[in-house]
Amino acid sequence: MTLAKRIVPALDVKEGRVVKGINFVNLQDVGDPVDAAKAYQAAGADELVFLDISATLEGRTTMIDMLERVSSVVFMPLTAGGGVTDLASMHAIIQAGADKVFLNSAAVKNPQLIMDGAKVFGSQAIVGAIDAKWDPNANMFRVYVSGGTKPTELNAIEWAQTMVEYGVGELLVTSMDADGTKNGYDLKLYQELDAVVNVPIVASGGAGTTQDFIEVFEQTNVDAALAASVFHYGEIPISTLKQALAEANVAIRL
Repeated sequence: MTLAKRIVPALDVKEGRVVKGINFVNLQDVGDPVDAAKAYQAAGADELVFLDISATLEGRTTMIDMLERVSSVVFMPLTAGGGVTDLASMHAIIQAGADKVFLNSAAVKNPQLIMDGAKVFGSQAIVGAIDAKWDPNANMFRVYVSGGTKPTELNAIEWAQTMVEYGVGELLVTSMDADGTKNGYDLKLYQELDAVVNVPIVASGGAGTTQDFIEVFEQTNVDAALAASVFHYGEIPISTLKQALAEANVAIRL
């Protein structure tokens, strides 16, 4: 039995508003998170990702009150994170209604956090988030932290393997090169990841057309495709997208 592929809108939240940029910069306000979440629930999204994008930079945890308001209007699975540094902040996010919590910068600093989280909440609730950018000089996808502002020495493909070994149940991998460009997903990145890990992968960054979604599902083994701008601006209605995927023989929940 083939598992249905998932379509996942993302709410990048800053100062209580949904924002969207290109290559992680030039952020524009695109609305209220609660209104957006309601609209995605009605449109038939499979899951929702709530990302407090400035939490790490501002040295605080995810906005819990906003997350509670979002989780109260949606019934689909909700993944949330941003600024998660310890078990207490993970607990607060799950208490606020998230099904899964993702770890990004904090896991790079302290991989033990993945293990601790998986032990307490179960691997299925821990998502390893990776912001990756191709580095031609080093000939590798390099991991960036702090909302994509700081390069690390880590190779994203190797780091993904490490995160899985430590206990993440899913990977949410964003191509910084593709982010917001609408030029399609970074297929090479996901093909390399597919080859080395056996947990579900959520592809993020670059969706511009329904064809981009078809391609990422046909040419890689990712389990879910995440997008933001094309959904926020109503460029691709989720129902239309799912219909197109079904017609292309991609297993999808209509």
